[in-house]
Amino acid sequence: MRLTELEFYLEDFLIYCQSRDLSTKTTSSYEQTLKLFILYLKNEQEIEEPSKVRAGHIRQYVKYVQERGKYTVVGNEKSRKINWPEHRTDYQKKVSNITINNYIRNIKVFFNWLYTEGEIRKNPLESIKQIKTERRQKAAITEKEFRDLLEQFDYTKFHGYRNKIIVMLLQDTGMRIGECLALKADDIEFKHRMILVTKTKGRKERYVYFSQRMQRELKHYLKFKDRYTSTKILFPTTRNTEMSVHSFEKQLTKAGKQIELSIHPHQLRNNFARQFLMNGGDLYTLSRILGHSSVTVTEAAYLDLTREEIAKKYQNHSPLSNWKI
Repeated sequence: MRLTELEFYLEDFLIYCQSRDLSTKTTSSYEQTLKLFILYLKNEQEIEEPSKVRAGHIRQYVKYVQERGKYTVVGNEKSRKINWPEHRTDYQKKVSNITINNYIRNIKVFFNWLYTEGEIRKNPLESIKQIKTERRQKAAITEKEFRDLLEQFDYTKFHGYRNKIIVMLLQDTGMRIGECLALKADDIEFKHRMILVTKTKGRKERYVYFSQRMQRELKHYLKFKDRYTSTKILFPTTRNTEMSVHSFEKQLTKAGKQIELSIHPHQLRNNFARQFLMNGGDLYTLSRILGHSSVTVTEAAYLDLTREEIAKKYQNHSPLSNWKI
């Protein structure tokens, strides 16, 4: 089947992404976004060449997505093969501004690449700005909610005890769930209470650190695990394979529902950052622990502190309160 010019460049762009050793998740995000955008250009605007794309087409596409909603078929049956939209529970629901900004970012990366490669003379995304979004404060998990959550896991069964330790480790270290599930038992360094994280978002290894309490829990868990499994994977399935992020998310959500708590693994990471700052930790150290590319990325954690939490933090660090005057 003949490829249009845009489709040819998309294939070339994806090869470029692979050569840059980008993560599968990032490349997949580019591919899905760009395929839908190219189908829109072809079916709605009759455009098949990148040189014909204008800034107005980007703005019209944003409006199109806002009006049509999630996963709506673009133009014809061909696009249905990309994501089978009717099978999704959120089919045709409103697309958030955050998601639309992700689309704009992905399309911008593609056209920046085309411009750098000399395939287009002018970048149509040059004047396109992201949509303003209202940042919602992330809900904190209280100490009582955390204790209640741990009680929902059956400690007498391997998978229940495993899930309890995962939840505790996420809260104690701030790791991403994907990083945690990829750990091997040998990655733990008990002498200095730290863990080498190798499967990171930016593919740059880093250390995270755990408390004395977590040290005791991990040592006990490893003895328990060795009675049931023979794999080096730290948190395996009962079949000695690496547990998927989706599988853990489902089990965590189920545990949360039992105490009427809406919870996601990333909330534990955010809660770690919040508690680290509340307990006197500094932003630079937090940024290193979380594996952020810069302190600027980490600053978002401060925005999630409530007025009461900021007041408490202030009282602990007030100059006059700490001076002998």
